[in-house]
Amino acid sequence: MRSTRGRVEVGMSHAETHTARKVTRAHTGTVGPPEQPGSVGRGTRVRLIRPSLESLRYGFGREAVLIAGAMVAYFAIRNQTVGGEAQASANAERIVDLEQSLHVAWEDAVQNAVLGSELLVTLTNWVYIWGHWPVILTAATVLYLYRRERYYLLRNALFVSGGIGFVFFALLPVAPPRLLDLGLVDTVTSESSSYRALQPPGLTNQYAAFPSLHVGWNLVVGIVLLLATAHLAVRLFAVAMPLAMGFAVIATANHFVLDVVGGAVVVSVGLAVALAIGSRGATATLNRVESAARPVDEGRRA
Repeated sequence: MRSTRGRVEVGMSHAETHTARKVTRAHTGTVGPPEQPGSVGRGTRVRLIRPSLESLRYGFGREAVLIAGAMVAYFAIRNQTVGGEAQASANAERIVDLEQSLHVAWEDAVQNAVLGSELLVTLTNWVYIWGHWPVILTAATVLYLYRRERYYLLRNALFVSGGIGFVFFALLPVAPPRLLDLGLVDTVTSESSSYRALQPPGLTNQYAAFPSLHVGWNLVVGIVLLLATAHLAVRLFAVAMPLAMGFAVIATANHFVLDVVGGAVVVSVGLAVALAIGSRGATATLNRVESAARPVDEGRRA
């Protein structure tokens, strides 16, 4: 940061610049809208210094490595938390009993709604296969480039909810419906065996059905997109994608209804924690900007 004759240059984000404008105006006693974009009060200007292409590439590369490392850790830890088959099946049976008592045992009805149509089976398989990681990674990339503060919110929410998920996978292993004797069909394996080849059972935790982060993470992506943009098409996608994934994981016999509910609850906690982290960061930014504006104000009085 550099201050010369009432001018302040700050290498910070648009959100920080906006905060700086309000803070500096408060210190100078200026009211009303800024005189010009990029100016703060009379005689005091905050100029946004755009990051260089090199710094943008470095930041993007750093985040890409961080996300890739987190993904590797996610699958590695998830595989290390595999519970016994008997315990996982017993827990799954308890979920079935609970769903029946709550009258939400909809797995059979949902799957029967698509089994009569090869097209619907293919569509639900594709949503399950291609509507998860590709959607998450694409959304993260776009948010990083255009709405950086929302990218950090998404990233932190995914990390926190993933950590919570690990606890459940280790302490409460649950078999998916497709591995129980419920008369349900594993449509992904029967129609799209290539997906199981990409994630062979020997390398994945088959007993991590609860909570469904497949649905939960799509939900948190949708929420962050709703917070990030007013674009109608994107907002419609943000609403439709989690709903489609919720339907797909049940129709493909990969999750119970309560797995979906559990996933939604877990990511809600993760998002709340991420918002709290962001709020604390915003407070730190405000304090930093106030400290920067104070010498400028004192210089004006002198």
